[in-house]
Amino acid sequence: MSNVISLKFSNRIAPLPERLSELVALFAEHRRSGDDVFWLKENAEILNILECTGLPLEPQALAVHASFYAKMRERLGFFPQYYRFLLSMALDLEALGMPGREAERMVAFAAEQGLAEAELSDLQRAEARRLMARRGVDPIRDPGLNDRLRAFASRTATFALPNKKAAYELTHIAYYLSEYGRRDPDLPEAALQSLHFAGLTAFLDQNADLLAEICIALRYAGQTPPEVWTAWIARETAAFAVESGPMVGLGDAYHEFFVCNWHAATCAQEPFRAPLSATRTRFDRGARPAALGEISQAILAQGEARSGDWGVMQSRMASLLSEQAQDVLFAAAQSSDQFDAFFEGFARAGRA
Repeated sequence: MSNVISLKFSNRIAPLPERLSELVALFAEHRRSGDDVFWLKENAEILNILECTGLPLEPQALAVHASFYAKMRERLGFFPQYYRFLLSMALDLEALGMPGREAERMVAFAAEQGLAEAELSDLQRAEARRLMARRGVDPIRDPGLNDRLRAFASRTATFALPNKKAAYELTHIAYYLSEYGRRDPDLPEAALQSLHFAGLTAFLDQNADLLAEICIALRYAGQTPPEVWTAWIARETAAFAVESGPMVGLGDAYHEFFVCNWHAATCAQEPFRAPLSATRTRFDRGARPAALGEISQAILAQGEARSGDWGVMQSRMASLLSEQAQDVLFAAAQSSDQFDAFFEGFARAGRA
């Protein structure tokens, strides 16, 4: 008679500092090369999240960036078009514990070369100013810049309609003006309403990436995001699938993984609860059918009978939508006390 021993295997979740070290190594060495601009983007993003959240790193975690850090000034000289990525990485590496003063020298070079003068966008100028100000330099010297950013953010009509580019710019205005949650961004009430409008559109679209960024921006502005939104983001964060292997594709949802876990950190939840390892890895989420397009088509179909009054349209909409779209729409309506005002703009009633 033989004995059969049953073994059960489970994905081990390492302690947070160990997971973060593996995450840093994964993006530094196992997804892309340092000559790829997408490598710069991915690594600048994760270092920024680690720096602004104060998440605990193991002492040796930054060693994977030591050789790159040593040559960052040289790279800046050859790739000045990527100066914001490079400055962000150098500043965050030093803030996280990398010994050295390369960031100060790089900021001085960027200022001397007038690199911020190449920016057409106020948002990019604000980012350049925010980065260089960390070493005492203001490359912009534009006293009206903050007023223009707040004016853009306060145009609520922009954010009552699907416009992802504008919505992401809105969140970054809150990030830069608040120094990533370190000070009051002094956003007008209209700008706070814009964040709610953008959040409602993102929720209708079931876009966890954008909604997580909006919830973070609301917290940095001293607001509490709607519980319906944050609970949904928490469920989506827990649902990420992680796949490792030498041949896995990298056209994945890594950015959504980043910002959903950044959101968790801002909510005092433990982030990055996934079985990570310092190997080539992709990050995927399950299918998430959005309701936004279906809802928009149902409103458009009303023609001249279209109304911006949610109380009037609520009963009409129910018969025009799938059960799934109904659930998303009515959850959105219950989520924020700004929904009636949002719907008035979203319905576009009376427009030719």
